[in-house]
Amino acid sequence: MKPIRGLLTACVLALPLPLAAQETISLTIASSHPTVIPWVGMMQTHFMARTDEILAQSGNYRIEWNEAFGGTLYKANATLSSVEEGITDIGWVFSFLEAAKLPLSQASSYAPFATNNPPAQLAVMAELFETNDAFRNEWEQYNLKVLGFTGTDSYDVYTKQPIGGFADLDGMKLSAPGVLGNWLRGTGANAVDGALTTFYTDIQTGVSDGVLSLALGVLPAKIYEVAPYITKVRMGVAFSGAIAINRDSWDALPEEVQDAMVQAGKYYTDAHGQDLLDRPETALARMVELGATQNPPVTITPMAEEDRAAWVNAMPNIAKEWADTLEERGTPARDFLRAYMEGLRARGEAPVRDWDAEL
Repeated sequence: MKPIRGLLTACVLALPLPLAAQETISLTIASSHPTVIPWVGMMQTHFMARTDEILAQSGNYRIEWNEAFGGTLYKANATLSSVEEGITDIGWVFSFLEAAKLPLSQASSYAPFATNNPPAQLAVMAELFETNDAFRNEWEQYNLKVLGFTGTDSYDVYTKQPIGGFADLDGMKLSAPGVLGNWLRGTGANAVDGALTTFYTDIQTGVSDGVLSLALGVLPAKIYEVAPYITKVRMGVAFSGAIAINRDSWDALPEEVQDAMVQAGKYYTDAHGQDLLDRPETALARMVELGATQNPPVTITPMAEEDRAAWVNAMPNIAKEWADTLEERGTPARDFLRAYMEGLRARGEAPVRDWDAEL
C-alpha cells in the first residue's frame, strides 16, 4: 500500500493550484476640464493606461475607473478642495487658480519670458518637489499625494482685432487665467480673470477683447473662432498644477498599486512635457486651416523682437513683489525662485529677464 499512497500523493501535488483571485479597486478620477484638453486627455491615455498596463503584469489588482471629466463633479475653482475632501479620489489640480493655498507653485507665473521649453521646466519642478520641503509641504498639507505634474505650452495673444505691435495692447481687455493676468501689467491692457472653459463666451459677449492663452488649449476650445488674430509673443511656459490623489484613498491602496501609480505619474509627466514641446506648431497650423473660411480668417503674426523686449521690460518687477509678499508671511519665496531660475539655466535655458537677480 505504501507505493500506492506515494503515487496518490505525487498525483495530488502535480495538480494545478487554484489561481489567486484578482482584486478590483474602484477609484474615481476627475477634472474640471474636458478630455479634449490635451493634458486632461492624457490622464486617460497615459496615466490610467500605464497604471493598468503595469498592474496587468502580475494580475493581482485591477482598477475600475469611474471617470468624471469635463466638470462633472466640480468646476475649475474647486480642483484642490475636491481632491482634498475626497469628492474625487484622483484629480487634476489647477494651481493657477489656487494662488492663496499654493503660493510657491506660482513662481513660474511671476517669471515670464524665462523658458519656452516645457520638458525642462517640468523637470525643474519635479526636482524641486523632491528637494524643497516648503514646496512639497504646500501640496501635501491638503490631504493629497502628487503623482504627476502639468505645465503649459508657450503663451501668445489671441484677439478679435489685429495687434500691430506692443503699443496696441494699451486699453485692451484680455482674458487670462488667474495669476497670469500679471503678465499684462505694464502693457496698458486690463486683465479679465477666466479659464479655457470661459474664454470663448467672454470674448464672444464682449467681456474681453481677446485672451492670453496657449495653442494646445485654444484649438480644442475653438477660441480662434472668436479671436482669429494670433500674435506669437512666446511669453514662456508656466507650471499649471498636478495630478493628485486624496491621501486617504492613497493610504488604502496596496503597495503594488501605489508603485504602479508613481511610475505612471512619472510617465505622464514626461510624455506631457514632450507633447507640450512638439504639438503647438501643429495646433497653430490647424487653427489656420480650420479658420480659413471664417470671416475674418485666422492669421498668425510673430511679434517683433523689439516689441517683445518692450513688453518684458515694461513690466514691473512682479517676481520681487511676489517674493516680498510671501517672505512677510514666512514663505521662503526668494530661495525658491532662485532655485527655479538656476534649475532652468542648468538645463540650458536663457531667460530674457533675470528675475532672480532683481530680488
